[in-house]
Amino acid sequence: MPRQQGLRRKAHFLGTKIKSLRKRNNLTLEDLSVRCVQLDAEAGPSVSYLSMIENGKRVPSARLLRVIADIFQKQVPWFYDETLDDSAIDPAPAKSAVTGLPLEPRFLFTENLLQLAIPELLAQTGTTGRQFAHLLIRAHQESSQNRFPDIERAAESIGRKQFPLGVEDVFALAANLGLEIHWFDKSPFMDRRDTETPLNTIVRSFFDAPNKIYLNNALREMPSRLKFDLANHIAHMVLHDGDGARTPRVSGGPATGRRHDADSPNIHAQDILFAWRDFECSYFAAALLAPKTPFRQFLARHAYAIDIGDKIELTTSLVMRRMSSVSPYPHWHYFDAYAPGNLRAVYRGNGIPLPWGNMTMVTDPCQHWAVFRMLNAHSKAPSSQISVLRNGDDKRLYCCRSIHSKDAAGNPHVLCAGIDLAPALRAQNIEPLDVIDAIEQSCNAGGGSGPVPDEAQKQLQSIAKILNIGWIAEGSSRGATIICPRSSSCPREKHCLGEQQPKLKPQIDKIRESVLTS
Repeated sequence: MPRQQGLRRKAHFLGTKIKSLRKRNNLTLEDLSVRCVQLDAEAGPSVSYLSMIENGKRVPSARLLRVIADIFQKQVPWFYDETLDDSAIDPAPAKSAVTGLPLEPRFLFTENLLQLAIPELLAQTGTTGRQFAHLLIRAHQESSQNRFPDIERAAESIGRKQFPLGVEDVFALAANLGLEIHWFDKSPFMDRRDTETPLNTIVRSFFDAPNKIYLNNALREMPSRLKFDLANHIAHMVLHDGDGARTPRVSGGPATGRRHDADSPNIHAQDILFAWRDFECSYFAAALLAPKTPFRQFLARHAYAIDIGDKIELTTSLVMRRMSSVSPYPHWHYFDAYAPGNLRAVYRGNGIPLPWGNMTMVTDPCQHWAVFRMLNAHSKAPSSQISVLRNGDDKRLYCCRSIHSKDAAGNPHVLCAGIDLAPALRAQNIEPLDVIDAIEQSCNAGGGSGPVPDEAQKQLQSIAKILNIGWIAEGSSRGATIICPRSSSCPREKHCLGEQQPKLKPQIDKIRESVLTS
């Protein structure tokens, strides 16, 4: 009897530790089962068996325990240690990295005053209603960590979680919804508008209420984009019953938006409506073509490689954007950048400061961001970068993966997906600032870029295995670089713009000080 109680006690502690590690790393039972099968197909447990292990009803075999230990980068004896260390066991609290700024006096930010002030603000700054709507939507995305379960469920009700979907499968879904397909011929044209350099522009498709989809014949040679445009219009039919006008699908063209008609200097309700419908339909299309559970498993099998879309006829952009929605790890960002520095898409689920905006360019963005370096690089191969971001006294650590691409109109651009490494380090009881300081020291010794120190590299490679993101290990072996939001405020010991003159105090401050000291 005592021996039986000992085994039960051992199973309880072991199961509790496995469950806590799984939750700490935001994995479902199914996620952990898939990861185990990837490492050892024969020892890989079913979801129900894992559940019994976590609840102390089963003890894993030595072989399975080694697999689980490898996934979470723990030593096997740690699981048999019957001490529950709170700091090592309790799941890290999940909270958004994007936070607002409390503004006082609060009454100035009441709904009525904002409704009066915002149109005037937009008119005086030259910001269009559509630009403002995209900013609101991005803030909504980031505060929700790019998770919209209602839209996911709507997409799954149509696609039945089938993955992957071929072109003919998507046409069949459109036909089932009573949508008529029509084709047209229109070649790309040059459009300058608000960009310094003219861009190729192509109208890919548009929706004509109540049930007609018009597709450019050029899409026949681009199955990944054809599927996305079809899925996008299917979304309009499902979510809005095909009601009313919506934006045509366009590649290239003006950097600040894709409305086909001229921008109004004033804000209009339809600007907000069109921008929101565009977002809803785009999210639905991604969820239809890459349903959460099977796509999450697909990403896990390929260690979150961002260039795997060709295997299943999905655009790299969709793969990259979808990562932030389906990954168990919530701290992602992505950029879609056009030269010389226009952002077509931004998502900052980890609160990363932006090197430039998606409305206007800044004059002194830091040139060491991976996305900037890739824009100016000759090599077309994907590239990983570990970055220490300094913004005043704030220090952060990121890893990203960038890749060259071309849009449907043939314009080159750079796609970049990245994660905030600090929460992952903290979840393993590693103090992020210690790692950041060690890497920053190495970078400063090399003039701003340098190798990741051995201990920090070992920690990052461990994080790469836990998160199952292959390009973190690759980035750590290539070294790191110091970045910041603005070159004029470069935090490197050797300023990247050369010797800088000390900033002079404003004349008003000098007058105030001279009066106070006299």
